[in-house]
Amino acid sequence: MVHQPGYDALADLYADMFPASSTTPLERHVVAAFAELVLDSAVGGVVVDVGCGIGHVTADLAHRGLDVIGVDPSREMLAIARSTYPGLRFDHDDAFLEATDLGGRGIAAIIARYSLIHVPPTDIPDVLAGWAARTVPGAVLAVAAQATDEAGEVAEFDHAVARAWRWHPDRLAGALATAGFDEMWRTISRPGPGFHRFPEVHVVARRR
Repeated sequence: MVHQPGYDALADLYADMFPASSTTPLERHVVAAFAELVLDSAVGGVVVDVGCGIGHVTADLAHRGLDVIGVDPSREMLAIARSTYPGLRFDHDDAFLEATDLGGRGIAAIIARYSLIHVPPTDIPDVLAGWAARTVPGAVLAVAAQATDEAGEVAEFDHAVARAWRWHPDRLAGALATAGFDEMWRTISRPGPGFHRFPEVHVVARRR
């Protein structure tokens, strides 16, 4: 299990700084489009929100009609999520999803918004292979990350809470494809005010 002491220490501050599930219209629309793709698919099972933090996106997806579980390695972030959304399930787990018991149910979709950035790049193939092993063809995957414009690069950057890496969009999509997830579409946004210091990428893919 990966531990996140930085997020544990800053959980209350994080909740104050991010009172909503997204900070831009693009983020909101990507989550909505992801939910629609899952609802329209023929794949049954649960949606897993990897790195759910304080639970806002998990709750958004539940409100849209999805059966969703939020997972996060920070116990303090999970405490806030459980207090804010007592009717939803939040598990203490990391991106490897080794501690989450689904009771024999399958995974219909996975969303990981700005959480894989904290996984060392050398571990990403194992994480994605694990996701592929637990999903069936047609399952939907959405990943968001800070990005770099340097072709093929994965670059560590000065994240305020924990070690983190920015991915070139093609490199990220290539890692997904290698694991068995074929890209359907992506968005790339340029740096902006506030917390958006770098380009940001959303990649939505489907399990082949």
